[in-house]
Amino acid sequence: MLRVTDDDPYLWLEDVESEAALAWVAERNAETEAALARGPGFASLKQSLREVLDASDRIPWTVRRGAYLYNFWQDAGNARGVWRRTTLERYRKEDPGWDVLIDLDALGAEEGEKWVWAGAQVRRPDHDRALVRLSRDGGDAVVVREFDLAARSFVEDGFRVAEAKTRAGWIDADTVFIGTDFGPGSLTDAGYPRTVRRWRRGTPLADARTVFEAGTGDVEAWGWHESTPGFERDFVGRSTDFFHSETYLLTADDTPVRIEVPDDATVHAHREHLLVTLKSAWLGQPAGSLLAFGFDAFLAGERTPEVLFTPDGRTALAGHAWTRHHLILETMRDVSTRIEVLTPAPRGGWTREPLADVPALSAGEVVDTDPDAGDEFFLSVSGFLQPSTLYHGHIGDGRDAMDVLKQAPARFDTAGLAVHQFFAASRDGTRVPYFVIGPDHSRTGPGPALLYGYGGFELSLTPFYSGVTGRAWLERGGTYVIANIRGGGEYGPAWHQAALGAGRPRAYEDFAAVAADLVARGITAPAMLGAEGGSNGGLLMGAMLTRYPHLFGAIVAQVPLLDMLRFHKLLAGASWTAEYGDPDDPADLPHLRELSPYHRLAEDREYPPVLLMTSTRDDRVHPGHARKTAARLRELGHRVLLHENTGGGHAGASDNEQAAHNEALVHTFLWQHLGTGSAPA
Repeated sequence: MLRVTDDDPYLWLEDVESEAALAWVAERNAETEAALARGPGFASLKQSLREVLDASDRIPWTVRRGAYLYNFWQDAGNARGVWRRTTLERYRKEDPGWDVLIDLDALGAEEGEKWVWAGAQVRRPDHDRALVRLSRDGGDAVVVREFDLAARSFVEDGFRVAEAKTRAGWIDADTVFIGTDFGPGSLTDAGYPRTVRRWRRGTPLADARTVFEAGTGDVEAWGWHESTPGFERDFVGRSTDFFHSETYLLTADDTPVRIEVPDDATVHAHREHLLVTLKSAWLGQPAGSLLAFGFDAFLAGERTPEVLFTPDGRTALAGHAWTRHHLILETMRDVSTRIEVLTPAPRGGWTREPLADVPALSAGEVVDTDPDAGDEFFLSVSGFLQPSTLYHGHIGDGRDAMDVLKQAPARFDTAGLAVHQFFAASRDGTRVPYFVIGPDHSRTGPGPALLYGYGGFELSLTPFYSGVTGRAWLERGGTYVIANIRGGGEYGPAWHQAALGAGRPRAYEDFAAVAADLVARGITAPAMLGAEGGSNGGLLMGAMLTRYPHLFGAIVAQVPLLDMLRFHKLLAGASWTAEYGDPDDPADLPHLRELSPYHRLAEDREYPPVLLMTSTRDDRVHPGHARKTAARLRELGHRVLLHENTGGGHAGASDNEQAAHNEALVHTFLWQHLGTGSAPA
């Protein structure tokens, strides 16, 4: 079997913007366009998907900051988007009367930059200024600028930071925590800030005073200010790897005092409370539990917790959110959502009651609260065939007081479609849940199916509504499948940890088991089954290609991670060694060599056709992964197409035009190989 050795002949493709590499990419893009974008049906499919992305009747998701609800919005007339706000009273109306604060298209035209919105932090409690983050064409690196919300303009002599993977947050009106690139030695090996500094208004950034420092081998250092009136506190910390961290309270003289919890636990302070989410057993409580302490009592040594959640074999913690007086708890039972309200009693203990009924095989999510001002909440509920509904309510007003704020319209025809959940038996006997959305195959027989997965970094794949998938795949006769494989967080920390490091093949075995189960149930056949995944899911696709090629008729890998012997040397890759292992560690190298799809490619194997998609501006997962794999597959004579956006970053697209084009390429490719030979009209 011919394999790539450590003497990599395609290292030159890692030089992201070299003339030779970009010329090679241009040739591959032209081949992909000719193969996928020139045939009948492509233009109409792209237009149909663009309509979904640009639709004016989408729900404009908001976050409350003081008296206003803020929203970022992109459509046909606002390609790069606008940051805007309105009041709750106006938001209830069909036309919310948005007040536009920043128009990114206008700003980009004025400054000659392809700005992409990367978020804004509004200063609490006055809500008068914001730290706005702008990315050049979608990269993770950003510039930071102070914005005056009353004047609707950037502050000329305000806080400004040049492009870097900056962390910045308000302390008070004239001070921020800042972590950025201060020159040699100021970044970790992963490329993130190594120091936390206090920066006073009107002083040079270089003079900002260091209050905390991480090591170069850590992932990053961070700091934040808790501004709740009466509970103002400063916190700093360091992430020693992707899943372990240390959190410190800064005293008045900036002495760091460790919050003494396990380094794989997460902590959250709210007023007099300290919440601790466990990833391993502690104080007699199992991994996956949520514990509550009095903040001051914990610092004084108290270690008797109130246990707010204990997992079982089918239930896991999904998240939590504070209102002023209550804690909203989101859990999953077999990947379906349950939502409760927990209330601390004045003399100890907590009460609980349901907040909302979420239909089976659906997802509910608290999308916003205002933990300082009151007990308001915004709740989104959706399913694979049910568009999102946005509810608004106040805890304590009764469940009947929760009202519908917005209802998204249907984007595709669901006639004849249904949602089912099945369980596949993995190689070691583990039950792996998966969702099937599509027609009744007991009547139609096997048909084209698309299997999606991720399986890493504790990320859970829950039910969601996608007009793009609906139009491009479901209403054209395809079946869509979501696999909840190990490596994710669907069943808590143990589900994730089972696929760490040398255990990563368990995730691949789970995905392959789902693929085989789909065939056994008569839903599809290998020649009609496609697989799709991005980022870590792109690594999953590489594993399917090299380990289980007989199970699939086509594979799509987006912004993929594929070279597991050099990933830690490329961009942010050093931050992922806790997930996969360290190629520089002799103990990890053998399993990483076996995991690495790039190094498993062989000439004497039959592979299904592959579409690799990446972005020149992806500064998280290096485009070299996709480039080199495409080159190697071409060398070996296998069927492969590569599409590389010049912009878009790790998201793969900066605007709806790019996103619609990318999705049209993906689904045209899939229909060509899994359907009748071309995308249905």
